[in-house]
Amino acid sequence: MIDIDAVRADTPGCGHVVHLNNAGASLPPVPVINAQIDYITREAAVGGYEMAAERSEQIEAVYTSIARLLGCLGSEIALMSSATDAWNAAFAALEFERGDRILTAEAEYASNVINFIKAARDIGVVVDVVPSTASGELSISALESMIDDRVKLIAVSHIPTNGGLVNPAEEIGAIAKSAGVTYLLDACQSVGQLELDVESLGCDLLTATGRKYLRGPRGTGFLYVRDGWSNEPSVLDLHSARWTGPNSYEVLPDARRFETWEFGWAALVGLGAAVDYALELGLDRIEHRIVDLAGQLRRRLAGMPGVNPNDLGTRQCGIVTFTVDGVDASEVVGRLREQWINVSVSTPLSTPIDAERRHLPDLVRASVHYFNTADELDRFVSALDFLATR
Repeated sequence: MIDIDAVRADTPGCGHVVHLNNAGASLPPVPVINAQIDYITREAAVGGYEMAAERSEQIEAVYTSIARLLGCLGSEIALMSSATDAWNAAFAALEFERGDRILTAEAEYASNVINFIKAARDIGVVVDVVPSTASGELSISALESMIDDRVKLIAVSHIPTNGGLVNPAEEIGAIAKSAGVTYLLDACQSVGQLELDVESLGCDLLTATGRKYLRGPRGTGFLYVRDGWSNEPSVLDLHSARWTGPNSYEVLPDARRFETWEFGWAALVGLGAAVDYALELGLDRIEHRIVDLAGQLRRRLAGMPGVNPNDLGTRQCGIVTFTVDGVDASEVVGRLREQWINVSVSTPLSTPIDAERRHLPDLVRASVHYFNTADELDRFVSALDFLATR
């Protein structure tokens, strides 16, 4: 069991807001805040390079902690400034030829889809969308039927940004491995929320951010690169490669070949503290608590007149989306914020394929975390009921 009183005492923001925007950016706990303040305060006193040398063991421990989180080696982790940078770096390292196929999901994130379209325009790859099941997940049977020798990448968001479903990442991984196809998993919303193991997931590449369910700082992220996946990054510098002669260089053999020299180390040390905090609580307990709270919230919203839950999925997570009759999503967000309740808007532009297929409007997105309480859900539902029935 998670000691909710203790984690709330560790979270200064809990004294000010009902924070249901954890799929956007969560509230950091005190150890994450202190790790950054301590680092930057000492850095200001001794110098940036000197501080990095002084805290080299602390910095190295960030890789080790993330490796524990994912069940991999520290050498398979590259630290990045965001999930977007991690995903773009991984995608840019892929070697496509005209006619190669990319398979993705209907609820894929727009930033990823934009890169697929660019590759189609620039290289001539073919982007094929795998149909969903009736319950919203990527269809495993459809994916199997679409595999052929031209498929070079399967790229899927584990948890879409616009709802609570969890895609069957492990089953996708099994198909990719059997077919010898590179598998890129966008775990932006699942890392820190679900218990993950890259061996079970079967992915070659995985990208994540620090600011969401890990409760880490903004401006942090990481990339998992399976040992043996040897593609060269599209961008190199003297951190990721060594100049060996007038016309030659040697790239680092591990995941750090995807890093470049400059880091905001205070933030990345904060990321390490966030990962350690989650590991200490236990990802199994975190997942159980989040799924339970989200289930409670969905059931309550389903019984409210004028409120229309939107979530699909046989397996669901901590993201809960809905609309309110006669009230724009942005107005709902604004009115709730006036009462110190944080939620966000998920627009059709964030998941264009799924939004067009289901004719989705702007959605209100409430995303719970383990530090939320039943009393906070009561407060949220009461405020929402006022808006829906006014």
